[in-house]
Parts: sequence; C-alpha cells; structure tokens
Amino acid sequence: MHLHDLLSPKAVLPALKVSGKKQALQELAAHAAMITGLGERLIFDTLLQRERLGSTGIGNGIAIPHGKLPQIQHLTGLFARLDKAVDFEAVDGEPVDLVFVLLAPEDAGADHLKALARTARVLRDPAKASRLRATPDADALYALLTQEPASHAA
Repeated sequence: MHLHDLLSPKAVLPALKVSGKKQALQELAAHAAMITGLGERLIFDTLLQRERLGSTGIGNGIAIPHGKLPQIQHLTGLFARLDKAVDFEAVDGEPVDLVFVLLAPEDAGADHLKALARTARVLRDPAKASRLRATPDADALYALLTQEPASHAA
C-alpha cells in the first residue's frame, strides 16, 4: 500500500491555521467532507470519538487522526501541515504540526491497519518529516508524501 493510493493532490493543505486540537479536527473534517462528499459533522464526530480513546499524536510533531465510516467507499487520506504547532496530547508531549487524517470503510479490516502503518512509517522518517516542514507548496508536499523510496534494499 502506498500513500498515493490514499491521497489526492486536492487533499493536501500546506498551511492550515488552527489554534488547537479541536479546531484542527474541525477544519480537517470540513476539508475531508469536501473530498468525500460525506457530512462534515459525521467525520468530525468520528475523529473526535477516536481521540477520546487516546490521542492519535504519535510523537515527533505528528498525528494520524483516523476513523471508520460505513458511508465511505474506500480508504481516503488528507494531509495538513499546520501553520503553527498545537498541543495534540501526543505520546511524547510535543506539539503537533504534521497531521494525516485517514478515513476507512467500516469493513476495511486489515487494509485500515496497513494504511495506518504505512502512513506512520512515511511520516516518522526524520528526513521526510523535515522536508515536509520546509516545503511551502501543496503540489510539492503531495510529491514528497507519495514519493516511493528508491530502494528497499538495506
């Protein structure tokens, strides 16, 4: 599974202005609603419900809010670089500035977990995260996110 399977160029927000976690989730839900055609409130409630189980802030300034929706047809991603890092109650206590929302069909099963793992692997790469933070343009961010490693050889 590759991020280009989850993400479209219109699903990349290069400088989302928010003041906190709740506002970030609201704005991301609004953008996800435009991409998926689903209701903004439904997406927001799904993401918020998942956050109540424990923060999706995985550390190093990265969060991967996610949820399953019966109305969505396929795994869908949305990436945002926040204009200013916000407290996301991340596992390391650090503020978050890179957010990847992942929405999955109710019956996605293992595909949902594979997509989460792949997203985390890409974003946790220190060189990739650094380049994502330094890139101001949505098209360049999309290219960085969907670029496959040159080789899997060690």
